[in-house]
Amino acid sequence: MTRRIDLNADMGEGYGRWRIGNDGALLKVVTSANIACGMHAGDPDVMADTMASAVAAGVGLGAHPGFPDLQGFGRRRMHLPESGLRNLIRYQLGAAGAMARGAGGRLRHFKLHGALSNMASESADLARICFETALDTDPGLVILVLPRTAMEAAVRGLGCDWAGEIFADRAYNDDATLIDRALSGAMIRDPVQAAANMVAMAGEQAIICASGQRLPCRIDTICVHGDTPESLRIATAVRHGLEAAGFEVAPL
Repeated sequence: MTRRIDLNADMGEGYGRWRIGNDGALLKVVTSANIACGMHAGDPDVMADTMASAVAAGVGLGAHPGFPDLQGFGRRRMHLPESGLRNLIRYQLGAAGAMARGAGGRLRHFKLHGALSNMASESADLARICFETALDTDPGLVILVLPRTAMEAAVRGLGCDWAGEIFADRAYNDDATLIDRALSGAMIRDPVQAAANMVAMAGEQAIICASGQRLPCRIDTICVHGDTPESLRIATAVRHGLEAAGFEVAPL
């Protein structure tokens, strides 16, 4: 039986005349796109263009909300009251949904960005607030989570449709969280290494930590960060590696 897995990338992260990443080329490789919603990156024109390109390429659309932090690219932690956090999610998801419809598509999934994602992986309460608000806004969404973290506890508690996500270009701590970007070895930049890691993890259905420890979990989708110089080479290598190992790479 053919095993199936999704390959996603963060994109739509430019702003005005500034472009980040190689979205056009990535859309020929990945099967799902996590599109910035204008707070950590992106603007109305960038969102519209990215949505339209993804729809034309047959790539699944996802909202990728983060903290209102253009200067820090959403990677600086913020502490908001619950009402403010819920409104932040609604605001970004509403924009993403409208842009998706304008491009002739619809949102399929929801994925937190940057520091907001890291904080949700540590706090089930924060994750529940974000996910619950997203589902209240659009009940049909698949929630992408970091498996074996507080995010998984939150979606299991909500009883919603979810997908376990791992990262091709990041290394893991022994608690299934991502190693801080400021630390040596946090980023995986070699496409060959990234592909081998993803084939092994997807095949074993386990996160393989930097220490070598294996954490069994549900793995449905693999992410490549679109803002890194190696993103296209890594995505291409990962897809080729998965297909050679017998996986069908397909949208969620």
